Amino acid sequence: MADDLFKALADPTRRTILDELTEKSGQTLFEICSRLSMKHRLGISRQGVSQHLAVLEAAGLVRTRREGRYKYHDLNTAPLRQITERWPVPDPSGPEKSTP
Repeated sequence: MADDLFKALADPTRRTILDELTEKSGQTLFEICSRLSMKHRLGISRQGVSQHLAVLEAAGLVRTRREGRYKYHDLNTAPLRQITERWPVPDPSGPEKSTP
């Protein structure tokens, strides 16, 4: 299990960035900063957002792509499967265990 994944998810600002990328993937840094400022009233600098995105990218939760002079950020939920595979949720329709 990658510690980077849990570190990335531990910060509320990074979770908000992931929420925004869930709503609209493929945003530029400017778009993300604008949404954080206007929608969430977060007073965070462009450099601060960029650092959060770097942590999310290192954890594999964000992928970037360049098109011309723009850099787009896309959500990648594949690393979250590591969590669900490590701690699977029991099937609720399965047989119930009786307690003694």
